Amino acid sequence: MIHDPYSDHPVAEMLRTVVAEVMLIDAIETVRRGELEAPRFVGRLRLEAQAAYDQVSPRLQAMGLLGLLQEEGDRAALVVLPALAPPPPSRLWLALLLFFLTVASTILVGSAHFDVETGTAGWNIGKGIAFSAAILGILLAHELGHYIVARREGVAVSYPFFIPMPLFLLGTMGAFISIKEPVPNRRALLAIAIAGPLAGLVVAIPVLIIGLALSPVHNVVEMQAALPDTVFFTEGNSILYAALKLLVFGRFLPDGNEDVYLHPVALAGWAGLLVTGLNLLPAGQLDGGHIFYALFGPKAAQFMSMAVAVGLLAMGFIWSGWFLWAIIIALLGQSRSPLLNEITPLDRRWRALAILGIIVFVLVFTPVPIEELVGV
Repeated sequence: MIHDPYSDHPVAEMLRTVVAEVMLIDAIETVRRGELEAPRFVGRLRLEAQAAYDQVSPRLQAMGLLGLLQEEGDRAALVVLPALAPPPPSRLWLALLLFFLTVASTILVGSAHFDVETGTAGWNIGKGIAFSAAILGILLAHELGHYIVARREGVAVSYPFFIPMPLFLLGTMGAFISIKEPVPNRRALLAIAIAGPLAGLVVAIPVLIIGLALSPVHNVVEMQAALPDTVFFTEGNSILYAALKLLVFGRFLPDGNEDVYLHPVALAGWAGLLVTGLNLLPAGQLDGGHIFYALFGPKAAQFMSMAVAVGLLAMGFIWSGWFLWAIIIALLGQSRSPLLNEITPLDRRWRALAILGIIVFVLVFTPVPIEELVGV
């Protein structure tokens, strides 16, 4: 028996007929989306999920409606909502203003120079410009990766917005784009999510190699002794970063006595790896959260978000910055934009790409991003 609270409504009956073309309906429920009550059809699909959605979606659009195809145990559920209004146009002037402010803030931060041999501080505008070009090149490649692929998938997104932060170590808090409408399916979500980190790495790796080649190696013990009470910050190692230092210098650094003193271009490359690792955390709205969702589905993704929050909370006793990330993921990590079709799994090629994203995360994740050393 089908429970149908809409059986006496002519529009709802027409909607039921449309849905019945692709689904053997077991029940029709009412769900709330904010102030809106929407019908939810539960049953077994007559077609493969993507084929079913492709068939029913134009019919719903003609009625001014939008369907969300979701998993319901071993069955499927189709939530029918009013069609979304066209997204507002992106504000190009704001994106350009923030970009140029970020150029200024990264040049300012990159120009601050400390000579470890003399212990004197000063300004070097050339290094500031080099640092700005390197860090913004990496961030821009990352965001353009998202932007271009999203547009190819037919998903409306904002322009990349950069966040200037002249008082921060890197002169910027990164950049972001906003997805303005639901993503069609898991494959499209994966394509959009992974494009950013891979594009960023294509720029970050050569930038880091060039920067390391420009970077001197100093005896850390002697430097601390020569500059007592001076605070030094040493960057953390990821697997990829340690491997690139081994490639450039022919040995693992730090080795207990010596370590590389990063040229601003090398600092930008290292920061590119760090940002990529943070974005690939498999949680919430982060790129890694989208990749994990696309590979394993919504329930596994929700569980993983909470597991990541707990894991980062534990890691906070190693590096205190993880406490903040754990709180952010715990509070915001469960919210996500719905997919139009969340059921259709990835095929073999796309699963391999998702696994590549996980491997990249392992290679670039930095357990202790920054340590503080004081001269003695």
